[in-house]
Amino acid sequence: MARQNNKSLRDTVKKAPAKTIHSVLTGGILSSDFFFRHMLKIFVLGALLMFYISTKYQSMTGMESIRRLEKQLEVVKTERIRERSRYMSRIRESSMATLADSVRPGLSIQQQPPFVLHMDDD
Repeated sequence: MARQNNKSLRDTVKKAPAKTIHSVLTGGILSSDFFFRHMLKIFVLGALLMFYISTKYQSMTGMESIRRLEKQLEVVKTERIRERSRYMSRIRESSMATLADSVRPGLSIQQQPPFVLHMDDD
């Protein structure tokens, strides 16, 4: 009797992979009964998957907007430096004009830059 139980156990073990392959191919594993038994797990897994995808999308769009804003900030900083230098040059020019007027009335700043006269040796 013990040999008969061992023989039936061996037959069952040999048939198990074939039975599993057959049930996979015929759709026995993913039957409607499977979905009813694991409905809550499937729902939670789907919700977590959707949450992961939405979080990933939000983080990627956020990083892209950060990159865009950083580029825009660089442009604004450059503009600020340019405007500041222009302002400082105007302030210096007006302060120099005020200083020139205070030292000698009627003294003004040249509109044209100075030029060099070349003398011939002849």
